[in-house]
Amino acid sequence: MMPLLRLLLLITLLSSCTSPDKSSETAEKNPMNRPEVQRVLFRPRAATRTALPTGATDIDIEIEPGITIGCRLFTADKTAPTILYFHGNGEIVADYDDIGPLYMQAGLNLLVTDYRGYGWSSGSPSFTTLLTDSHVLYDKLKQHLAANGYSPTLFLMGRSLGSACAIELAASHNSEISGLLIESGFALTLPLAETLGLGTQLKGMAITEEQTFNNAGKISTVTKPTFLLHGQRDTLIPLWQAEKLHAECGARSKELQVVPGADHNSLIAVGGKYYFQAISRFINQVTGADDWRRRRKQFKEAQGQ
Repeated sequence: MMPLLRLLLLITLLSSCTSPDKSSETAEKNPMNRPEVQRVLFRPRAATRTALPTGATDIDIEIEPGITIGCRLFTADKTAPTILYFHGNGEIVADYDDIGPLYMQAGLNLLVTDYRGYGWSSGSPSFTTLLTDSHVLYDKLKQHLAANGYSPTLFLMGRSLGSACAIELAASHNSEISGLLIESGFALTLPLAETLGLGTQLKGMAITEEQTFNNAGKISTVTKPTFLLHGQRDTLIPLWQAEKLHAECGARSKELQVVPGADHNSLIAVGGKYYFQAISRFINQVTGADDWRRRRKQFKEAQGQ
């Protein structure tokens, strides 16, 4: 009996060493990770690190050995709420060098993160790593904010492709965050894929929404206050996608603001100061009638500033 038991144990150990991780194998088999899908899904743009705007600092996060993602933090005040922001496809952190200061003028901290292969970040993006990386970024950036004396009040925000990361994290950390903001976001991936020219290919793969980003399914579990902004004339991600996100959202406090005349990429240009006023109003309502602004004023008065 003993030799047989040893043989069985050896077979078990060899099996555990040679068999691929089940989750990794599932990820590899997901049609969303196929090269033809990745080429359309991502538009990485490499760029060297730009000079820091006033009030900004860079935070480089090691996702795994040899892979680092660049982030830029615009600080209005450490007592102010912070927005962890995931940008759209084709954008990079440096594109927010002029936008970050506008958030600061609204009294908000903005922490913008890139993706693999974007900006000065290393690696190459993929469907799977986009989501798994967002969890690492959330944990490490939250630790960084706490270690440097920032308020724990944290909002998640995602624009376009970034809505997938923001909704993923909001669903996973619903009890920790203060709220969720989505700009030009999508509820269903397959209609968007069809617009991008992938419809026939994905239909041939018999893929389901559950195998995609599944934003509509995930946002149904989010109960924290949610604010959605969408352009009336968005043809890439039509307004009905935002309306579905709003309808599926599990939050009792949720709002959809449609920007008349704006398309997918012109919400700030068309909305102007009202864009930032709307975001600031939402955050002020969630955080409690400017409580954090009052605390900041009291702190500065105590410091003789």
